[in-house]
This record gives sequence, C-alpha cells and structure tokens, in this order.
Amino acid sequence: MRSMTGYGHWTYRNGSFAIEASAKSYNNRYLDISCYLSPALQAFESHIDEEIRKAVGRGHIDISMKLHMIQSEASLNLDRGLLSSYISIYGDIAEATGCRPSFSDYASIEGLIAQDKEADGEVFREGVDECLSHCLAMLCEAKDREGEGTRQDLERLARSFEDSLAAIEARSAELEGHYSRLLQEKFDRLSGEKPDQSVFMTELAAILVRYSINEELSRLKVHLKEYHKLLAADEPVGKKLDFLCQEMQRECNTIASKSQLVEINLAVVSMKDNIEDIREQVRNIE
Repeated sequence: MRSMTGYGHWTYRNGSFAIEASAKSYNNRYLDISCYLSPALQAFESHIDEEIRKAVGRGHIDISMKLHMIQSEASLNLDRGLLSSYISIYGDIAEATGCRPSFSDYASIEGLIAQDKEADGEVFREGVDECLSHCLAMLCEAKDREGEGTRQDLERLARSFEDSLAAIEARSAELEGHYSRLLQEKFDRLSGEKPDQSVFMTELAAILVRYSINEELSRLKVHLKEYHKLLAADEPVGKKLDFLCQEMQRECNTIASKSQLVEINLAVVSMKDNIEDIREQVRNIE
C-alpha cells in the first residue's frame, strides 16, 4: 500500500553544470503532473512525464529541475543596434521625467545580451535521468513508508468494525424474536384471542422477510473479505477501497432502518464511525 504524499530530492553535478531536482506529491483523485523546468531542460518535459506515470498511480506531482551552469564554452554577444535604440528612448524618458535609467534597466532588456553558441540539450540528458531516477525512488520510498502506517490503521479499524458486526450478528435472532412478539401482541389486540396459527405464521414470515438483516450481514462479511484482500494487494487500491466503503455504508444504513433494538443501533453507529475513519485514510493512498 502506498500513500499519495511524499518527497524526493537529488542534485547532479559535473564539471560544466549542476541540476538540482525535487519531487513532491499530494492527494488528488487522479494523476496530475506539474513540471517546473529551467528553459534549457524543457525539451525533456514529455520524457519526465512518461517516467512519472510509470512510477506513480495517482496524486498531484510537482517536479522541479533547475539548471546551474558552472562552465560554458558559449560566449556572450551584445546587440549594439538594440542598445542604441533603447539609449535613445531612455534619453527621451529622462528628458521628460528627470529620471535616469540604471544598469538594471538595460540588463533586463530581452535579447540585448545573447549567447553566440546555444548549448545542445542532449548534454543534460544524463543529469536529467539521474535526478529523475533518484527523485522518484526517494519519493516512492517515502510513499511506501507512510502507506505502511496507513495500512496498519486500516487493519485496526477493520478489527473494530468486525467486533461490532459480530455483536449485531449475535443479536439478530433477538431481533426476529422482537418482531414475533410485536406481531403476537398486535393479533391479540385485534382479535381478543389467540389468532389462527397459520394466519399468524404467514404474517410473521412476511414481517421477517421485510425486517430480517441476515442478507445485510452476509454481504458485509463478503465486503470485509474483499477489504482485507485489497489491503494485502501490491497495487493502487485507493479507489477500490473508497467504492467498497460506500457499499458497506449502504448495508449499515439498511440494518439501522430495519432494527428497533438499541444494542444493534449502537453497534451500527460504531460501524459507520469506523467507515468514516477508513474513508478519511483511503483519501491519502494511491
């Protein structure tokens, strides 16, 4: 079982450049990837996206890669024609406002200073791959570690749910006896004497079919088997567990609507509370 939250970080260095990378993941219903890359690394975005999809099932992933040049063969070139145009314009502005331009005003002009030789993006591939590999490995390790803690919590909640289910099952016969007595009392009031046994049994059978909780208990047991199977699975199970919880919630609601015994209703409240806690945990796993 793997959590949807985690973090990984790695830095690649050689004699010419360094790449600093980090990967963070958050809860999300689907897989959503956001890449923040230095301009020279943007050509690798589709490759990065593909590798993340191989490693992560769902969640929001923020991955960042920053390129730091240590040594470069490229030289810088000043566009003197563009500079002359800006000097003329800034001169007019200074004459009109009395404000002189600063060095930063010129340095911020796009295209004023350019490299004579653009770096070939392929020289960064090794660094990108190494950073991506280590970041995703650290990210998944953190997600697995947190996921194991979540799995233990889900097993604990399942044991509590099973205890309440056993308590309800132990009182299911008492529930049938309760409706049997109610029906007997009703017949006694209406007829003033003991009713015809065949009529009584027919009415009792109809009521027990309507108010019996045996089917709901059986379905809950089946759901619990599937629940434990999913907890042990080595694959993303978050969505499946969420759907399973909805089915368990539906069965609990049906039991509560049929029961008139306080003890059963209290056990149902406990089970529904367990389901809410389970769903809260499930929202954080893949």
